[in-house]
Amino acid sequence: MTEKTAVVLVAHGTVESLDDLPSLLANIRRGHPAPPDLVAEVRRRYEAIGGRSPLNDVSRALAEKLEARLGIPVRMAMRLFHPYPKDVLSRLAKAGVKKIVVVPLAQHSAHVYGDAVKEAARDVAPELQVTSAPNWGRQPGLTRAFAAVIRAALERIPAEERKRTALVLTAHSLPVSVIEAGDPYEREVRASAEDVVGALGAGVFAEHGVAFQSQGMGTGPGGRPMKWLGPDLRGTFEGLAARGMKHVVVAPIGFLADHVEIFYDLDIEAKGWAHELGFELYRSASLNAGDGLLDVLETVARETDKGSGEGPPRLRGDEQGGPR
Repeated sequence: MTEKTAVVLVAHGTVESLDDLPSLLANIRRGHPAPPDLVAEVRRRYEAIGGRSPLNDVSRALAEKLEARLGIPVRMAMRLFHPYPKDVLSRLAKAGVKKIVVVPLAQHSAHVYGDAVKEAARDVAPELQVTSAPNWGRQPGLTRAFAAVIRAALERIPAEERKRTALVLTAHSLPVSVIEAGDPYEREVRASAEDVVGALGAGVFAEHGVAFQSQGMGTGPGGRPMKWLGPDLRGTFEGLAARGMKHVVVAPIGFLADHVEIFYDLDIEAKGWAHELGFELYRSASLNAGDGLLDVLETVARETDKGSGEGPPRLRGDEQGGPR
């Protein structure tokens, strides 16, 4: 990487102040204001996890650590809130940077994030050369990192109970219409899950499966109900309970860092479902700014800079995800 190159890590977006939630939700809803009851519900969820998502802190830490490894500027940007890509790119261009390497912090939705940076560059600094990493959810280092945190979670369960222990690997749900239009997201998530299970080895869990969590709270065009990709987590739990599972490890392999979908949707809501259904729930730790993820980001950044990063077909739909 040359001295005139910079790396931009792009995450979903979150707020520092809960008063900014209406603005974030409007961005997620493509400029349409969120109904007051939706704003209130999202605020309640933030308040339930302490009033603030750690996503910005994790992303900043990753940028600082990766910059130390690469020896060039590394900046964080958020696709749907501050710091927006346009502001980050404008500052880098003024500092003399000529080439931007984008590493999306959404391994199965890379093109959505990369395209956001490319669009921002066209608006504020068209002279910048912008190259974005393709989907990297099946990068071998990422598979190993997820397997390691799942093993650590499994160690919390007594050995004699492993025969009644299941593994559920989760990712954010998408509207079914996106999948039906040809988006490979579901296929890629399931392939990544099987990679992780393969790295764990045969017979570690009594059974394993994939579930799609954090379905959106909004409606479709014209207020029509929106069908979301499943199976959902609640239904998956009900099936496990019916089959006699007493321990369940949830591994959110569709996410890289802690945020609302981890701290609320899993640690509060899903844990309540598990208690209601009569089994113990364990969550594998997020990778956050640890060396496991940092090693992968360094590899992805270097391969993308060289133009040798290859991956599955790019996604064509938006994540449709909620606040992080």
